[in-house]
Amino acid sequence: MSSFAEMIENITPDIYESLKLAVEIGKWSDGRKLTAEQRELSLQAMIAWEIQNLPEEQRTGYMGPQECASKSAPVPNILFKSDAIH
Repeated sequence: MSSFAEMIENITPDIYESLKLAVEIGKWSDGRKLTAEQRELSLQAMIAWEIQNLPEEQRTGYMGPQECASKSAPVPNILFKSDAIH
């Protein structure tokens, strides 16, 4: 394979699941520990594969629509009192 993109094209769903498990537990299926470089490259491959094959809400790191907590409650106006403005 001559490029990262070509490698991603050749990842099957089974290979993806194996990469995902290896990244999660830090070990290959045969018990060997992933090096930091292997873990980083595997995670990059997972994310690249997900972009091409999974809807956004199923991808690694997806957090869904969120609203800032400060928007949920009105903020009192401490600079101007409503009765002071005429």
